[in-house]
Amino acid sequence: MPLKGMRIGFGVTGSHCTIARILDVITGLVLEGADITPILSPSVQDTDTRFGSAENWVDEISRRTKKTPIIDIVGAEPVGPKKLFDIMVVAPCSGNTLAKFALGITDTPVLMSSKAHLRNNKPLVLGIATNDGLGINARNLGMILNMKNVYVVPFGQDSPKEKINSIVSHMDLISDTIKEALLGRQIQPILREYKNIS
Repeated sequence: MPLKGMRIGFGVTGSHCTIARILDVITGLVLEGADITPILSPSVQDTDTRFGSAENWVDEISRRTKKTPIIDIVGAEPVGPKKLFDIMVVAPCSGNTLAKFALGITDTPVLMSSKAHLRNNKPLVLGIATNDGLGINARNLGMILNMKNVYVVPFGQDSPKEKINSIVSHMDLISDTIKEALLGRQIQPILREYKNIS
């Protein structure tokens, strides 16, 4: 399924070590002709880490999408009523965001956009990146895997010897996951091994 002209909301949350992986994905979607609107969690907007400064992430994502990001709940509220997106992606979807989403908590622009988008019966794709996906967050993962119109980017254990509960989606499969989700299908297999894992 071609993505030309497809309106995609792209939420980015605070799995800071994973944000760099989605930059080329965003560029690729734009090159496929998609219209990308970025939506940034407060953590991405405000937190400098060893992986990069908040200012750099905001600037880089804005540059690649050629759009001003949605940065607050007020800005996210029109997503539902105005039917702004054909599909929405959250990647990386941090463990914090995953847990809040599973429990219906709406306290960031990414969560508000996701909730508003789902009310239109449209697909939502989650690219998960969390250190506790097979630990305390496993039950939340199980819940979202059974939610209507929610699809996941295939994931695996990125470091099963050092971080046994950590899972990260294969972000290079976001485009393929989107295309399947637009057809109402979960891309398979969901569980995929990482090569050169530690």
